[in-house]
Formats: sequence, C-alpha cells, structure tokens
Amino acid sequence: MDFIGLPTPDAAVLAGAVLVALLLDRLFGEPPVRLHPVVAMGRYLGAVGRRVSRAAGAPARPMVEFWGGALGWCAGAALVVAVAFAAVMAVQDLHPLAQIALLGALLKPMLSWRMLRDEVRAVERALADSLAAGRQRVGWLVSRDVTALSETQVREAALSTLAENLNDSVVAPIFWFAVAGLPGAALYRFANTADAMWGYRGERAGRDWTWAGKWAARVDDALSWLPARLTALLIALPTVGRGWAAMVANAGLTPSPNGGWPMGALAVGLGIRLGKPGVYQLNGQGRAPRATDTALALRRCGQVVAVLALLAGGVLALSLGGRP
Repeated sequence: MDFIGLPTPDAAVLAGAVLVALLLDRLFGEPPVRLHPVVAMGRYLGAVGRRVSRAAGAPARPMVEFWGGALGWCAGAALVVAVAFAAVMAVQDLHPLAQIALLGALLKPMLSWRMLRDEVRAVERALADSLAAGRQRVGWLVSRDVTALSETQVREAALSTLAENLNDSVVAPIFWFAVAGLPGAALYRFANTADAMWGYRGERAGRDWTWAGKWAARVDDALSWLPARLTALLIALPTVGRGWAAMVANAGLTPSPNGGWPMGALAVGLGIRLGKPGVYQLNGQGRAPRATDTALALRRCGQVVAVLALLAGGVLALSLGGRP
C-alpha cells in the first residue's frame, strides 16, 4: 500500500500492529522515560520553543514569532517522519509476524490508554481522601489553575480530560496509523505534543505563545478534526440515535473545534454536566457528576478501546482469510 508515494505495510500488518500496541499498553503501560519518543519530542519542542517564543512582557514581533514557530515545527515534524519512515524501511523485508511485532512495539509509545485511565482513577481516589488531594492530582492532568475548584469541578476537569484525550492519545494515533502507517502516527503525536506545549493564547511559563504557537495549534486542529468526530461517535455508540442532536449542539460550545465532540458525547451519554469555569458548559441540563460517574465514564471509554481492538482484529482476519 502507498501513501503519497511512500510504501506502508499492508492491512494485515497494520491491523496486527495495532493489536500488539494495545496489548503492550495494557500489559506494561508507558516505556521508560529515557526511551520514550514522545519525551524526546518534548525536549526538542522545549528547546526550540524557548527560541521562537518571546519572554512575557517583551515587545511583540508577530511575523517573526509566527514564522519561527512554523519553521521550528516543520523541522521537528520532518525529523520525526524521517525516523519513523526509516524504521518502516528497516522492517519491511522481514517476515509479516516480525513486522507486526516490531511495528506494534514502535506504535505503542504513540498511544496511551492505560496511563490516561489510571490518572483519571487516581483523581477520584484522591477526592475520596480530600478535596485538596483531588485538586492536586487533577493538576497533573490540566493546565488551568485548580486551587479554587470545587469537588464537582475537579471531577468535571478529570472527565473532560478523559474524553478529550481518548481522542488525542488513542483514537487519533490509531486513525493516522491506519492512514499513513508509523510516519502518520508519529506525525500526529508530534503535532499533538507541540499543541500541548506551544498552542496557548497568551502567556505560559514566562513565555508568550500568542504568535509562536499559532501554527502548532492550527495543525493539531486540522489533524484532529476527523478523529475527534470519530471518537464522539464511538463514545455515543451505546446510545446512538438518542441525544445525537444534543451531542452535536454541545460540540460547538468549546473554544476548541474538536475537544467539544468527545466531551459532549460523554456528557450527553452519561447525562452529566461537564464544564470549565468561565469558558464552557456542556449538557447544562444534566446533573453534576458523582464518583460513580467516573467509573461509568471509564467503562464507556474502555469500550471505545475495545471496539478499536475488535475492528483491528476483524481487518486482520479478513486480510488473512483473503490470502491464498
């Protein structure tokens, strides 16, 4: 199979690699930090970001900052795609089973369901101890100020992160892996990491990202557009046909063109409110989420991961069944 002229493995190998990646994630979670490619991406983005953004309060140079951010992003993306493409080339002549195992191992760091699930569970456990502990733990998941959040708002922040990152950390990497192989998944993970580090309107950590992060934010929006809507559909599957219009209406209430889709689907599907104070409120007529809703949300999102595994298994079975 070719994608824009680049060879990628056939459907059976791609599907098998997805199954291996999901199995590795379930069994082992994240690779060690020193070996994690996303950590390496973050180091690159941190080093380049300090050069292309301006110090908070310094005079703005919009075009210099914008094009510096764009060129820094493109250089990093080209490097990431080149490394991923070299890895594909290195395994393409191996036995299909070896390709499946190796590509699955390389895909695993591009997705992360187990860590997301465990972090959301940890927030709920911390809330059971105290509100202060819950605030501290949810602060690991969100970039907003958590010091004044109520118990309900802490839970809403955790569940919103769960829904949004189900797309960013699971569905979208697998989607782009299916479209463009390992280079596609690696490019998406780089783009999403760049958006998380650079894609801010205004100041963060002493730097102003208004212009320097604009390219990163827009590219992530583009690459996440279709996967976010697919994620919403998968979350809504158990109740599809009931509340679909409400989910679509809620999807447009967030500043992000994509985040509102999976968050709205989860809010409507569970009948709960999800919001960020002063920014948005999804399914406003719903009830405040309770501790039991965290377990329900994790189960619903876990079902999405299971559906992806079943789809990959079906593609693998059909591909193998069609061979002589």
